Amino acid sequence: MKIAVVGVGVAGAYLLNRLSKEHEVVGFERMKECEHDSICAWATTIEGMKDLISKTGLNFEDYILHKGVKMDIITNTPFSLRLKGLCTYDKIGLIKDLIKDCKIIYGSMIGREIKDEFDLVIDSTGFNRTLLPRLDNELWIPTIQYKVKYDKMPFEDFMLKPFPNMNGYFWYFPLNDNYAHIGAGDKNKMHKRIVDEFVQEYGGDIVKKVGRPVRLTPPTLCEPFIDDNVVGVGESIGTVFALLGEGIIPSTTCADLLINNINNLKYYRKKVLEEFKIYYDVFRFVRDKINNEYTLIKYLPSLIKIYLYMKKRESRFGMEIKLSNMLKISRL
Repeated sequence: MKIAVVGVGVAGAYLLNRLSKEHEVVGFERMKECEHDSICAWATTIEGMKDLISKTGLNFEDYILHKGVKMDIITNTPFSLRLKGLCTYDKIGLIKDLIKDCKIIYGSMIGREIKDEFDLVIDSTGFNRTLLPRLDNELWIPTIQYKVKYDKMPFEDFMLKPFPNMNGYFWYFPLNDNYAHIGAGDKNKMHKRIVDEFVQEYGGDIVKKVGRPVRLTPPTLCEPFIDDNVVGVGESIGTVFALLGEGIIPSTTCADLLINNINNLKYYRKKVLEEFKIYYDVFRFVRDKINNEYTLIKYLPSLIKIYLYMKKRESRFGMEIKLSNMLKISRL
């Protein structure tokens, strides 16, 4: 087939790499090549990514910048999580290596007219969802992130500070060579002030600032995934785990599902809904916390369901999962 992949983030790059082995594939990226960046904290888990990336012929461990041991959770009663493979990695470096032999057209704003030129058009534009119908009444959170260079790192490992009612959180994720990503997402739009206050307190030289919204609406509420010969993948169809704001592994997993079902898009839709079914429960939990509609009695069954899902996949989430810690956060 002749395929267009619109949006060259992690999911788009993964699709370009693997689909180009059997199809005529062209990538379209709105950023200029010299400005191409991937806006997220670059945190994922080794176990979750290494098998996916091995299918491209690359070794994920070659891109790791920092392997975490613990994550400090800053609340009124601070605690730490023991980490199991959570890391930061060179996301831009990996994307560039995934697409190095692919045809990419940079600096192009693509509209729906492109669908007439290709057998299949893949919308991997993330939050923008450029080529698929707009969604109504969805939940998203604005975020901002700074890349900061330190003489001495203020924290040696991961740190996260949840905000009340799960309106968002602040993050500090070490990279390498005394760099870190610090950022925040906040439904109440206090995220920039919070990050600036951290910089004022701990110093450091700001190298780069980026920001964008993150979609928390799950796949079950992001249909249609398919519109004529346009199909969505990754965050464009809601593959972000709302409790953590994490989308790297889910989006790459979603891309893998599309590759395996490229000739049967109806079955692809079915597999996406099955794979990400729990994301609806997670979304409801976070949404109702934000809207002050959460009560422990009402949501205890859902909380236990989410806990069991994550507990069985500790290596996938890269951390030790304890119900007591989830209850602490849910009571914020």
